[in-house]
Amino acid sequence: MTTDTGQNNQTDNGATASEPILDVQDISKSFGGLKAVDHCSFSVRRGTITGLIGPNGAGKTTAFNLITGFISHDSGRILFRGQDISHNRPDQIFSKGLCRTFQIPREHGTMSVIENLMLVPPGQHGESFWSAVFRPSLVAEEESRHYAKACEVLEYLQLTHVRDEYAANLSGGQKKLLELGRMLMADPELILLDEPAAGVNRTLLKTITENIRYLARERGITFLLIEHDMNMVMSLCDPVIVMSEGRKLTEGAPDEVRSNRDVLEAYLGGQYAATGS
Repeated sequence: MTTDTGQNNQTDNGATASEPILDVQDISKSFGGLKAVDHCSFSVRRGTITGLIGPNGAGKTTAFNLITGFISHDSGRILFRGQDISHNRPDQIFSKGLCRTFQIPREHGTMSVIENLMLVPPGQHGESFWSAVFRPSLVAEEESRHYAKACEVLEYLQLTHVRDEYAANLSGGQKKLLELGRMLMADPELILLDEPAAGVNRTLLKTITENIRYLARERGITFLLIEHDMNMVMSLCDPVIVMSEGRKLTEGAPDEVRSNRDVLEAYLGGQYAATGS
């Protein structure tokens, strides 16, 4: 599960670590008469855990879908590691090291937990009929490597006890951990997390939060996460980006966002408004 992000070096296309790993430039997306994302721009610095917050309908998940190629944008550009990925397919973006999870986990329910992990690495020789027939030793060696890596991921996420369980039988929190594990199997540089705290009990939420911190600090993985749990956002993320009506309203450190009157009144509610008055 070793990840080489090249934080202190130039990236493959010449970008340096000081440049944003993700740069969203003036993107827009309309669905009929509804403008879901309206000339929105923001960037994510390498090595950060960046929060993306805002009320329902602010355009956060649509922005995620645009970044990862699940829907096409109407205008603007999206750069990942300095490369324009605006018109790439989701699988192409995934292969570049930009991965995402979903608000509702998309596990393969009829497969075991470890099979869910082993399915992730792209370009497996076992997917080729000719390799399976004429190069079985190569296929077996590759599967052995993927199995060892999957076991390492399960141990790290504390899911070894459900290794052979059907993924459909996991709890909501365990499914969120499995989603994170599937991303780790791809050796990502940037992970987009869509509401990792939703439907998760406090014990597993603590585990998820600790995993995110460790992966950012020790493995150099950058995170951009959408979350409505403000306690999690304010304790985990820096910076925090706030979206409203499809645009970026403001951005800053948690304390700056917490004390911004527009944010307090519109998005964070009374429990934080008291501290910012």
